Amino acid sequence: MLKDKIVAKIPGTRVVENGTIPTFAVAPGDYRALALFLRDDAEMLFDFMACMTGVDRGDALGVVLLLESTTLGHRAYVETMTTDRERPALPTVSDLWETANLNEREVYDYFGIRFSGHPDTRRLFLRNDWVGYPLRKDYNASEATNPARLESDESPDETVSYREDGEKETRSLFDDDEYVVNIGPQHPATHGVLRFRVALEGEIVKKVDVHCGYIHRGIEKMCESLSYQQMLPLADRLDYLAAHQHRHALCLCIEEALQLEVPERVKYIRTIMDELNRLSSHLLFWSTLCMDLGALTAFFYGFRDREKVLDIMEETTGGRLIQHYNVIGGVSADIHPNFTRRIKEFIKYLPPMLKEYDQVFTGNVIARQRMEGIGVLSREDAISFGVTGPSGRASGWACDVRKRRPYGVYDKVDFNEIVYTGGDSFHRYMVRVKEIAESLRILEQLVDNIPAGDFAVKTKPVIKLPEGRYFKSVEGSRGEFGVYIESRGEKTPYRLKFRSTSFPLVSVVPHLARGSKIADLIAIGGTLDYIVPDVDR
Repeated sequence: MLKDKIVAKIPGTRVVENGTIPTFAVAPGDYRALALFLRDDAEMLFDFMACMTGVDRGDALGVVLLLESTTLGHRAYVETMTTDRERPALPTVSDLWETANLNEREVYDYFGIRFSGHPDTRRLFLRNDWVGYPLRKDYNASEATNPARLESDESPDETVSYREDGEKETRSLFDDDEYVVNIGPQHPATHGVLRFRVALEGEIVKKVDVHCGYIHRGIEKMCESLSYQQMLPLADRLDYLAAHQHRHALCLCIEEALQLEVPERVKYIRTIMDELNRLSSHLLFWSTLCMDLGALTAFFYGFRDREKVLDIMEETTGGRLIQHYNVIGGVSADIHPNFTRRIKEFIKYLPPMLKEYDQVFTGNVIARQRMEGIGVLSREDAISFGVTGPSGRASGWACDVRKRRPYGVYDKVDFNEIVYTGGDSFHRYMVRVKEIAESLRILEQLVDNIPAGDFAVKTKPVIKLPEGRYFKSVEGSRGEFGVYIESRGEKTPYRLKFRSTSFPLVSVVPHLARGSKIADLIAIGGTLDYIVPDVDR
């Protein structure tokens, strides 16, 4: 048994088996040793950190990691807590999993936990002069503590790190002779209010410093004071191009915790809507990437066809960008009488258009030169950075949640998981183009087979999840979107964390852009296809 081997290796480990994913809780002194053992041992091989969640238990502060083995398939939580609320400190694991780098900065920003050995512990989302740590339970949220400011926040030119003895160290972020330019936050090719400070040598990118938080709305904090029904609209507003999929994940997590079985008709409708949502997102990706690289005609082609998908969804849900369609126990209304007919018409319409896309852009010599060999991401780095979805599959990582942990009716349909091995911008582009055809294939298998029955089951007006921790994920348009909930049996979650799809995509930009030209940064960002509100949450 894995748990016996772990306890034998780290004797202080406390094993909690509550639900399908075991928890290994250790003291801060054993935290790094356990993490290293779980990553490297031949029977563990936890090479993928799916989620890192900061938590405040009242008497202690700490983190919960959700780890997964991409080769063996098992998952586990790792939890460590410190009772020092004045100067909370934990060892870093950012050198074990690259995705922990920005995740630990986020935990510091919201909980004030310092990670010794982390190369750069600066605030990531909030202003540098922000007072307090908002996700702590004792945080003072009065406007007097942090009044509204109109002046700009100064960008620090030094990194901040802490040694094991707690001593602070600073280093210059940029050398005096480096030429630093801003890309964003008001810039069309950053796909949202995201700011990169880029150090250049001529046209060559030497360093990229990522700045987030321009539209941070505190959604996870808000969820702690909302009922489970009230928080559903907030999930829609994370990745607005995958609104239906994200809300699907939140509903699945709550339904699984309640052991609530939804009707088969609901599963079919949700799966169809997920694929329509994926089509609309991928068509927008194609349009905006083409525009980023100078193909304005292609931009109009993609938008023309995306409108047809949105028309189908709007007729049933009432919304175009934000659908508000999934509810706990089902969907808010049955499908429109025209729903199946219009989907079948679209299934016939789009394939000839995809051939036109290839003629206009995919085979264009300029487009190929702008993307081929640019921003190469290896499979190992994709896993370490947590880059899932089409960007991960372009690097040879078969990470599709629909295949790995099927939900809805994905176990009843036949479709290909599109995987390339080149890992460059062109292959990230190709995965999404090929996935458009696969979504059509899924829709074709489902549209005439929607079973009769109810479109929702009745639920209580006040929902209380059983005490425990729950995690559920779906395959969003940009990768694995997960929902982590800690419940204490109340009508509101004690802690809720959204596993963003775009956060890892932004975190990998400095790695991919280093040594490329400044124009390549636009191609890299466009083919990663991140959505900034999902980063900021």
